Amino acid sequence: MTARARADLATAERIVVKVGSSSISGDSAWRIPLIVDALAAAHARGAEVVLVSSGAIATGIPFLRLDARPTDLATQQAAAAVGQNYLIYRYQEALRPHAIVSGQVLLTTNDLENATSRSNAKRAMERLLALRVLPIVNENDTVATQEIRFGDNDRLGALVAQLIGADALVLLSDVESLYTKPPSDPDATPLDVIPAGSDLSGLEFGASVVNGVGTGGAATKVSAARLAAASGIGVLVTSADLIEEALSGSDIGTWFEPADVTQH
Repeated sequence: MTARARADLATAERIVVKVGSSSISGDSAWRIPLIVDALAAAHARGAEVVLVSSGAIATGIPFLRLDARPTDLATQQAAAAVGQNYLIYRYQEALRPHAIVSGQVLLTTNDLENATSRSNAKRAMERLLALRVLPIVNENDTVATQEIRFGDNDRLGALVAQLIGADALVLLSDVESLYTKPPSDPDATPLDVIPAGSDLSGLEFGASVVNGVGTGGAATKVSAARLAAASGIGVLVTSADLIEEALSGSDIGTWFEPADVTQH
């Protein structure tokens, strides 16, 4: 059943969690076990959990002995090919103590826009969940060219949530909540709840930014959250460090109330 409020995350039956590159790659790779432990706790209570994880390119960079994120497409694709392998390995190693098996699902925008491939993707995801596998979804960066347009997979997270009819979507960020202005602005105040259909034109979320390893920002999270909420999926935006609290239904982050729709 759709999560109507944050507290419902503690009992939601189907949850999509999205984490960005900056939270789990490079010096932040230590967060992977923290995130996995929280996902495993939800899994243990019977929830069906899907993880949408960026980070393939960022994870591959040091293995290619590159000093920074590559700017040309071919090298980005090469870094993704190497990095995705190591990224899934790290997740599976963290899942091993919980006796949970992960399944890699690589998608492109075309996969979700084409009726046939969308149906195939949905069937595969449903079967993985029925088998109690934890799907780990990423854009197929080795063949796709649209990564930046996804906004570090925030939009992909919303599309996956729609695809499988999730009860809730959790978008993990570098900050605890969204603000009325950039957090560095002294006049910025945290946003608690965004009612369905709210006019957010007066707020300053800023443009997408590149943080060195990934792309994204508050604006992409707001766009993705509104996309999911409009289709009847409750969305929480909060810090990756607070994932355990988020999945426990704690009063944290910014909550996007789901639209009242009969089917999603």
